[in-house]
Amino acid sequence: MAKQEDLFKNVVSHAKEYGYIFQSSEIYDGLSAVYDYAQNGVELKKNIRDYWWKSMVQMHENIVGIDAAIFMHPTTWKASGHVDAFNDPLIDNKDSKKRYRADVLIEDYAEKLNQKAQKEIEKARGRFGEAFDEEQFVTTNERVKGYLDQKNAILQRMARGLESGDLADVKALIEELEIACPDSGSKNWTEVRQFNLMFGTKLGASADTAMDLYLRPETAQGIFVNFLNVQKTGRMKIPFGIAQTGKAFRNEIVARQFIFRMREFEQMEMQFFVKPGEEMKYYEYWKETRLKWHLSLGLGKENYRFHDHEKLAHYANAAADIEFNFPFGFKELEGIHSRTDFDLKAHEEFSGKKMQYFDTEENKNYTPYVVETSVGLDRMFLAVFSNSLKEETLEDGSTRTVLQLPSVLAPTKAAVLPLIKRDGLPELAKEIIEDLKWDFNVAYDEKDAVGRRYRRQDALGTPFCITVDHQTLEDKTVTIRHRDSMQQDRVAIADLRKIISEDVSMRNWLMKM
Repeated sequence: MAKQEDLFKNVVSHAKEYGYIFQSSEIYDGLSAVYDYAQNGVELKKNIRDYWWKSMVQMHENIVGIDAAIFMHPTTWKASGHVDAFNDPLIDNKDSKKRYRADVLIEDYAEKLNQKAQKEIEKARGRFGEAFDEEQFVTTNERVKGYLDQKNAILQRMARGLESGDLADVKALIEELEIACPDSGSKNWTEVRQFNLMFGTKLGASADTAMDLYLRPETAQGIFVNFLNVQKTGRMKIPFGIAQTGKAFRNEIVARQFIFRMREFEQMEMQFFVKPGEEMKYYEYWKETRLKWHLSLGLGKENYRFHDHEKLAHYANAAADIEFNFPFGFKELEGIHSRTDFDLKAHEEFSGKKMQYFDTEENKNYTPYVVETSVGLDRMFLAVFSNSLKEETLEDGSTRTVLQLPSVLAPTKAAVLPLIKRDGLPELAKEIIEDLKWDFNVAYDEKDAVGRRYRRQDALGTPFCITVDHQTLEDKTVTIRHRDSMQQDRVAIADLRKIISEDVSMRNWLMKM
């Protein structure tokens, strides 16, 4: 646990030191759970967004994108259920005065049981080697079975309590498990109560006539209210999808873990409209497809797992999370939900406008079902960044800090370094930059010895360093250094574009799916 905490602290400090993420309003002591993306962070974030958009929209003929407004008519949120049901179950510790989400306390306890089971499984794998049958071991080993059965029983009971509104039983579960306040160790808890997460605001010229509005807590509703507009103007046929990325806002009382849980965040969502009865087929399709997208980035298959929901949202008939192994354990990265026809029917009821699709093949109207994929862009950023940060010991015993970002996502693709600041080398280096910047984000770096510049670019996550030296003046070749292997090759300036492109092109990365 201490090692994980140290890793997480390193992630946070590295993000600031190298211009990825700053605390918002830092000169005024900051604003809790609100962050600014700095000069390198904004590039990495944009590249993740573009990588998602390319695979989700441009690579699918039957998926289009929109950009709906943040402000929506307030009845939207009544129809969606957010006014009445968008709540978190909160509990306070009377001694520490700290507030927690009751479900997160219970889930963290259950995850510790899961980790105990996984430890036993790994021990057995080490003992039995290639002959190890994990499925048989899990079903026959009493200790492992006990851990997993207890975990499942806890999560199922919590789900029943939250779904039925029996918050007293949720508190009773916390007390029975003897869950203590992480800050103080106290077990002196208040009752569990629900807290609505939407931010309210007003629209109008004066306080007397202003309309009460909400900052949107999710981007999906902008897609649903535009369903018919997009379908008709785009002449879309079922099945088809509508995607968008954008800001959402939630008044998270227990915001924590850096950019994992923030009050202002960005989502990348796609709603896929299908015939009723076909939703489970597409639900399974999108689970598989979205996991392949994540795996294409090479962050390690072992760092992902599916978690099927015990407690379903009021609109869903199936739901699963793709969880990622963050520095603080496995947590939700992306959700895949079968939302049934709840959203379109609700907006039809509250607006009085027909929200059905006319199927020309079947010659009838029906309300489509929806399968949703929703990934947090900020969480995706944290997954990529934290997984990429490495401390390596080299052959000579020295260490280097390297940010091994997938090169397709790296903010700067190459840094061009003149060996010294004279003899025409800076001018030639800048000529190379002038040529490469049409295709790639490139940087110029002339300060310090070249070895220190390499280390700086390693820590920034730059995949290539291109060194211009006196030989370059003679034969138009440069030294190109690869970040991950530190291998150096002598190549022609004319070949640089091709070499970089092969390594960073979205086409080559997405072809891995």
